[in-house]
Amino acid sequence: MLHVAGYDGMKRLQKLLAETGLASRRTVEEWIRAGRLTVGGRIARLGDKASVTDVVCLDGRKLEIPYGPAAAQLLLYYKPAGEVTTRRDPQGRPTVFERLPAPGQGRWITVGRLDVNTSGLLLLTTDGELAHRLMHPSSQIEREYLVRVRGQPGTAVLRQLLDGVNLEDGPASFERISPAESDAVGGAHSTYRVVLREGRNREVRRMWQAVGFEVSRLLRLRYGTVELPRNLRPGEARLADAGVIEALKRAVERLPGAPTRPGPKSRTPGTRKRPPAGPRAARGGAGAPSRGRPPSK
Repeated sequence: MLHVAGYDGMKRLQKLLAETGLASRRTVEEWIRAGRLTVGGRIARLGDKASVTDVVCLDGRKLEIPYGPAAAQLLLYYKPAGEVTTRRDPQGRPTVFERLPAPGQGRWITVGRLDVNTSGLLLLTTDGELAHRLMHPSSQIEREYLVRVRGQPGTAVLRQLLDGVNLEDGPASFERISPAESDAVGGAHSTYRVVLREGRNREVRRMWQAVGFEVSRLLRLRYGTVELPRNLRPGEARLADAGVIEALKRAVERLPGAPTRPGPKSRTPGTRKRPPAGPRAARGGAGAPSRGRPPSK
């Protein structure tokens, strides 16, 4: 392990580079596993430590590591459907990074992803440590979506989604479900606000598919304490102020090492979550801080 005796400023490479906004912890780990990072001319290994005074190179090119963590920036982006959240796409599809303003320092790191057909709030930050904590399953950060499905799910279907369904990568359940619009009785579509505390790949779509319903539109309204601004249009971005960033940090600090939310389970009598009886009850549902936004036409 790389280490300089007597110097207490040494940090693991993942933490050092994440704090300075050069990449997320996960990305740095991928660089290390691929043998792309060197420290002082030696190929880095998982567990190696370094400081801001060390020469750290990626693919032979020296990384400029600032002294001390940079002031974090947080960007709120209204991702339209059709864009991917990777920096490059082999299929040539547009990426969210093509529209973003340049950060003050480091680079933008996405806090989770939205699939190509999903629109709504996408958070990006220059603080790799914050991004890591927000995405980690132990953070239990709420994600809220407006989802439109084909057909009319019954009460039993909604209860099943609250109790949990089994997906190919493990069990999953919604924290809350509430009707978001007054859909016509017997209409072709139904619209709901749903909340969950994890962000697996296409999880919302796969959960509805598991109970026999297809999602036709999906819009993320909220990530943790941050809501999609009502006056932000698709393809637009906005920098968050310091207060919004501090609220997010407090949200993850309140839940250090919280256990991952279990999936399908039997609830103690009297604690079963029941879907609201109708739109009137849904709009007054407890614990839903943001109001639904109609899907883009």
